[in-house]
Amino acid sequence: MTWSLTPLIKKLWKYDSGVTAIEYALIAALIAIVIVASLTLVGTDLGTMIDNFSKNLAN
Repeated sequence: MTWSLTPLIKKLWKYDSGVTAIEYALIAALIAIVIVASLTLVGTDLGTMIDNFSKNLAN
């Protein structure tokens, strides 16, 4: 029994559902990066603001 990769490659080349899944994964990854970056920036500023507020309350 011999195996040939040519029919498999041709079948995969025509199969475009995998491409759509990869595109969705890339979009989800980019959205996650933007969310993490924005939360990091906001979290740092928010932490500074809370520290300043607590220092002003202590005085």
